[in-house]
Amino acid sequence: MTTVLVADDHQLVRQALRRALDDAGLNVVSEACDGEEAVRLAKQLEPDVVVMDVTMPILDGIQATRQIFAAEPSTKIVILTMHGEDKLVSEAIEAGAVAFLSKDCSMQEVVETVRLTSAGEVFLSPALADSMLKEFTPAEPTTGGKPSVPSPLTKREEEILQSVADGKSTTEVAQDLFISAKTVKNHLASIYVKLEARDRTQAVLSGVRLGIVSLH
Repeated sequence: MTTVLVADDHQLVRQALRRALDDAGLNVVSEACDGEEAVRLAKQLEPDVVVMDVTMPILDGIQATRQIFAAEPSTKIVILTMHGEDKLVSEAIEAGAVAFLSKDCSMQEVVETVRLTSAGEVFLSPALADSMLKEFTPAEPTTGGKPSVPSPLTKREEEILQSVADGKSTTEVAQDLFISAKTVKNHLASIYVKLEARDRTQAVLSGVRLGIVSLH
């Protein structure tokens, strides 16, 4: 069973998240009301996923994410952001977060994101796509929608990365391209190396910078 740590400085939010996750059959092992406590509990309990608020006392969610990733790199961190905090997404990615949700999303979206993240997938909230486009503009001017510098990826790798950018899971990508899920994973591993990316989120955003893929 997937274990989850919920970190938010608002008690009502924590309670709502716990209830939704518990009802969905996920195991919320603890709650943290500030970033420092989140780091301590993450090190102690080693949860599969941490649902992390950004704005918290003592230690904010970005700093907490950085410390948790350094100590427990296998723990996946899902960042919750409020409107106006989108500029922090780039910092969160560098810190080690792999999934992002805006706080106006539904509890079902939170549950599904935790499940996907635990399974090694990634979820980018559609509400954050526009801000990401502004934050991660292509590194070089493009002409006719094509990158002005050669892509380091093969055509198949570009197809797969675009599918990931569109929010598709490994299984969905495999079905769309009529290949096995294992083949998709092998291509993703190659993409990570070529783009010097740690995970899907970094790979997608590197692809956006290079003009290889787009966020819709």
